[in-house]
Amino acid sequence: MTRSFEPCRIKLNSHFFNQFFQPVWDAIPETHVLKSRGDRPLKMTFEDQLKMLVFFHLEEHVSARHLLQVLEEDDFARKNIAPEDGIKKSSFFEAINTRGLEQLQIVFEKLCCQASGILPNKHAELGDLVALDGSLIDATLSMYWADYRKGAKKAKIHLGFDLNHGIPSKIYFTDGNGAERPFVDLITLPGQTVVSDRGYQEHALFDYLQTQGKHCIIRIKGNTTKTVIKANKVTPNSIVFYDAEVRLGSIENKNQSRQPIRLVGYRVDGVNYWIATDRRDLTAEQIAEAYKLRWNIENFFAWWKRHLRVYHLIARSRYGLMVQILAGLITYLLLAIHCHTNHGESVNIKRVRELRINIQNELRTTEASPDPEIYRKYEQSHLYAST
Repeated sequence: MTRSFEPCRIKLNSHFFNQFFQPVWDAIPETHVLKSRGDRPLKMTFEDQLKMLVFFHLEEHVSARHLLQVLEEDDFARKNIAPEDGIKKSSFFEAINTRGLEQLQIVFEKLCCQASGILPNKHAELGDLVALDGSLIDATLSMYWADYRKGAKKAKIHLGFDLNHGIPSKIYFTDGNGAERPFVDLITLPGQTVVSDRGYQEHALFDYLQTQGKHCIIRIKGNTTKTVIKANKVTPNSIVFYDAEVRLGSIENKNQSRQPIRLVGYRVDGVNYWIATDRRDLTAEQIAEAYKLRWNIENFFAWWKRHLRVYHLIARSRYGLMVQILAGLITYLLLAIHCHTNHGESVNIKRVRELRINIQNELRTTEASPDPEIYRKYEQSHLYAST
């Protein structure tokens, strides 16, 4: 079946927005066409849905109703973002809560590949590093599936973050009580090194990762029992005060690791850090440097929440929340590509504000004509065969 293409429905009035959105068109041919589940035609295509969600995050709207009002009353949004015939509240919420998740996952994966090929690898000497952390999302009491504790509901995302390129790479969803350690194996690929905090300490997990060709740089508790097998030389006057091959845990407690693992201890600002790793190709100082990079995922969460309003919920179902969060990650990836390609910079709020202002100013000053190259790529992305 060939995906239908209607040139009359293309609204390429904003050069700035469509240049920003362009990487999505390169990923869309890999997605399946959304189909109506009844006799009535769809009120909006997947492209419409994604453009609205990216616009929601890019422009810092505070609720779905805020977005819908803007789509109806704002000249730019009505002409460039909303479907041809507009969108009603019922149709919008029905789409967010029931459609587009599979397509969003494909677009997210494709954009990750695009971004990693465009952005510089800032830490190539340390190998392929993936930070892993969880983040809680405040839920409403009506979100019964989001178990956390009595009187409170929360959902949780488990995010893999590409530390070399500074972008999110994988994501999973659970309720607020979802365990974090199982996602180490799910998010880390063979050859990659997972970088995590003390919440991911599990000695059997360290053994398992080594059998799978996966590596770890994981902080452990300072009072963890350790049996020294071989002490390594420590450089004088270094922040590193300990470097040895050990077995973690105790036989008595039946939690001792079976495989030897390298344990590096270093001190910064009076705080001791104990790092378990199987990376014996790096110096102890490089292990410390790699663990320090883990804070980049914390910085990402803070920036993402503050400037893209990703935790302002527009859906209450598990499905709808996954749709919204994936759209927020896609928006960040688009910003990463935009900031590097146009300014040679990492994502920063100055460039995001500049983009927002340029988009709005463009329509205020003139009705810009479609960019021929963007139009051509858009057309090509819609003329493909899908199964």
